[in-house]
Amino acid sequence: MTTKSESENLKNLVRQIFHHSELGLQYKTDANSIASETFANQAANCLSLTIMTYAMARYAGYDATFYEVEIPEFWTRRQGMNLLNGHINLRVSLPSNIQHRQFTDDHVDVDFDPGVIRSDFPRNAISQNEVLAMFYNNKGADALLAKQNTQAYAYFKKAASLFDGFGSTWVNLGVVYRRMGAYDAAKASYEKALRLNDNNLTAWENLAVLYKIQGDKGMAGRISKRIEAKRDANPFYHYILGEEALDYGEPEMALKYFQRARQLDRTQPEILYGIGKAHYELGDIDKALAYLKLAAKHAPNERDQDRYLSKLSSLQSAN
Repeated sequence: MTTKSESENLKNLVRQIFHHSELGLQYKTDANSIASETFANQAANCLSLTIMTYAMARYAGYDATFYEVEIPEFWTRRQGMNLLNGHINLRVSLPSNIQHRQFTDDHVDVDFDPGVIRSDFPRNAISQNEVLAMFYNNKGADALLAKQNTQAYAYFKKAASLFDGFGSTWVNLGVVYRRMGAYDAAKASYEKALRLNDNNLTAWENLAVLYKIQGDKGMAGRISKRIEAKRDANPFYHYILGEEALDYGEPEMALKYFQRARQLDRTQPEILYGIGKAHYELGDIDKALAYLKLAAKHAPNERDQDRYLSKLSSLQSAN
């Protein structure tokens, strides 16, 4: 029978993990590490933090289940490249051999969301092998960014061997093949991803790039138009175009993209922050300050609020 003490122990474990995360662990998109390294290095991305929590919960004698969250397409930009993000979270439960008392809380959901609002999206339980495939896929993406194609290939092949139903792995393998000039293998890899999910727009996008490289601009253009039509209602699509425009030194174009994103989502803090950055690059400090304040107001947690406020303080000091 579940007791109040057992439920409180479960909640206390999760509280301590989040307490450590807020005070000690730094969120880093490129920190892909195993559980012990995550704890020791004090820095990790969402996936690695979730893996660490799973390991701690299992060691403490609790049951734990990974879930993949079905979020819209969302990208981060690193080193001039757009990286598609997925998201997972975790349910930590009292051991199944304990008879649960009715109405007693017997589980806690753990979600290390770094700032993107992902509530109310459906989620599906996934296996340890699927999570490991995601981990090796992330390691491969790091290698791709570092232009270490052989290392990237090894990581992606490892991911595919653990779970061959993860579409991102096949898309990324296709990128490696394309870089190496193995166009037939690249096409086969993208098509594998599309067999898994015909609505994988990233796979279609890379297939369009491949057709363009091979001289079939007609096919590339038709695919690209279909992708743009489907992505037009996604605020994060316009947001990442704005980030690209800022990287290319085009703040006026960036502002147009960010404003389109805001029409679709008026309270997303990263979009508001993007508008502020564009205004700053255009020399309008007052508007930049106003949008940084809005971003801080809508920040989902203290960490992100502090990030926006620190930028705000820097601008106010320089103004």
